[in-house]
Amino acid sequence: MTTTSSAGATEGRREYHTLAVSSSRRSAAVSGKSHAARPTAPTLEAVAAMAGVSRATVSRVVNGSSTVNPDSADAVKRAIAELGYVPNRAARSLASQQSHAIALVVPEDTTRFFGDVYFASIVSGINRRLERSDYLLNLMVASSAPEGKMLRYLAGGVVDGVAVVSHHTSDRFVHQIADMLPMVFGGRPAFSDIDGYVVDVDNVAGAAKATQRLIDIGRTRIATITGPMTMQSGLDRVAGWRQALEQAGLEPGPMVHGDYTLPSGTRAARELLALDSSIDGVFVASDLMASGAQPVFIDRGISVPADVAMVGYDDSPSAVATEVPLTTIRQPSERMGEEMADILLAVLAGDDSKPRETLMPTELIVRESA
Repeated sequence: MTTTSSAGATEGRREYHTLAVSSSRRSAAVSGKSHAARPTAPTLEAVAAMAGVSRATVSRVVNGSSTVNPDSADAVKRAIAELGYVPNRAARSLASQQSHAIALVVPEDTTRFFGDVYFASIVSGINRRLERSDYLLNLMVASSAPEGKMLRYLAGGVVDGVAVVSHHTSDRFVHQIADMLPMVFGGRPAFSDIDGYVVDVDNVAGAAKATQRLIDIGRTRIATITGPMTMQSGLDRVAGWRQALEQAGLEPGPMVHGDYTLPSGTRAARELLALDSSIDGVFVASDLMASGAQPVFIDRGISVPADVAMVGYDDSPSAVATEVPLTTIRQPSERMGEEMADILLAVLAGDDSKPRETLMPTELIVRESA
């Protein structure tokens, strides 16, 4: 896999980082391209004005979407012909009118992206599927407020579709991407008013399964360290924890919020013990947080699992790197990435038969911590 990279920053803290990942087995050289356009060139806005439709509708027609009203699509095509508008994508590849690239957008800072193997698994799965196609993968790690430079880049016709993972409720800029390009989400978005496909695991069921394991081994005061409440996965895993406790007739133990990082697991474990030293079980919403939390209990003389049993989530390498290997919930991250790529490739080929939501199963992996 050949990788080239570039990084840019907008004013203040706004920045994004892109990496172009070749999915072929041959090396590829990427040359710089000027973004300057001739002042007299017709614009997307001009086409929209002549056709009497929105800019988003023109984008969908240009990108081959089958969801546009036929009359509107005809009006756009007539306006394109009359104005002589040439989409950037077509200018780059006149034969196919495609760039043969897709973007993976990750609205996280680079520390989190490179520190969590979940993202590596997703990238590996996407790339494995793309290796069987003519497509390349562009990685875009977007932090803070990426809607300026990144959106201009995506609007330039450099990719044919977009996959988004690890998105938060504040990441409203993905609506603008969905107006421009076919999109698939890795994980359910926390907002429903968006057009896109979803590949996810059943996080509610997975968290309930993790909590049930603690109940089954006799734990009755079960706490949780959550993921971010700005992400649907964080919300769903709390819901599954509550569901299992309610069905067992148990009162929920204390809940402390984390952000799927190791330091947040350390901090949350300290907060848990300050809130309630009587807990005898804890469901941690990611293995990485659990690997930060477990040493806190052990350093306080609390035995894992004799005093406090612990179940994580992900079945990542962190699960077996802890002093006491973690019982955890396995989610098929690589398969999720492969399925995301498969859906995008199908949509780009004109196949609209793929389900809007694909849920993959989770599996309980029992180790020493529970």
